[in-house]
Amino acid sequence: MPGGTTGVTHRFIDSVDFAIQGILHATRTQKHMRYHFFCAILLLVAVLFLRITALEFTVLCLSVSFVLFAEMMNTAVEAVVDLVSPEYHPLAKIAKDVAAGAVLIAAFGTAVMGYSILAKYIFPYYRRVLTMIGTPGEMAIAVSILVVVIVVVILKALTGAVSSLRGGLPSGHAAVAFCIATLVSLTTGNPIISILTVVLAVMVSHSRLLMRIHTLREVIFGAITGSVITIFITLLFRNIRPEQLH
Repeated sequence: MPGGTTGVTHRFIDSVDFAIQGILHATRTQKHMRYHFFCAILLLVAVLFLRITALEFTVLCLSVSFVLFAEMMNTAVEAVVDLVSPEYHPLAKIAKDVAAGAVLIAAFGTAVMGYSILAKYIFPYYRRVLTMIGTPGEMAIAVSILVVVIVVVILKALTGAVSSLRGGLPSGHAAVAFCIATLVSLTTGNPIISILTVVLAVMVSHSRLLMRIHTLREVIFGAITGSVITIFITLLFRNIRPEQLH
C-alpha cells in the first residue's frame, strides 16, 4: 500500500531527526562532547596529510565513534538519573561516576589505538623538527630557565600581579614547566620522552586551573612564553661559536 510505505518513510525520517536532536543536545550541553568532536576533526585533517592505509583509517574511525558513543550514553545516563533522583543520592552518584568511567576507558583505549597507528607516521617529522632546532648545551639550559623566570617576574609586575607565586599573567608554573619540557625534548631528541614531559607540563599547568590560582588564558600564555623563550635561546646559542663564549 502506498500509504503504508509513506508512513514507514516518515517514521524513519522522524527517527533520524530525533537521533540528530540527541547529538545536538549532547554537543550543546556537554563540553567534553565538544572536545571529542574537535579532536575528531583534528584527527581527520591529520590523516589526510599522513596518508595512512584504509584499514588504519577504518580502525581510527571505529575508535573515535566508540568514544562519541560512550559520551552520548554518559549524557543519557545523567539525564535519566536526574529525572529519577533530583536530590542527591549515593546510588545516583555511583551511576554517574560509572558512566563517566566508561567514557574515560573508551578515551584511553582510543588514545592507545591512535598512538599505535599514528606514531610511525608522526614521529619522523617530530624528530626532524627537534633536530632542526638543535640540542641545547649546559649554558643554554641554565640561561633558558633563568630568562624564563626573569621574564615571568617582569610580566607579572607589568600586569599588576600582587604576588609572583599566585595568580597574574602569565602563569609562572606553566612557563617553567614548559621550559623544562622543551629543554628535555631538545636534549633527548626522543619523541616519546618529549611527549611524556609535555604531558607532565600540562598536568602542572592544569593544577593551577584546578586550584583556581590562574585562568586558562594565563596558563596558556605561560606555556607559550616558556616554550618560545627556550627555543629562541637554543637557536641563539647554536649560532654562537664555542670560542665566542670565552
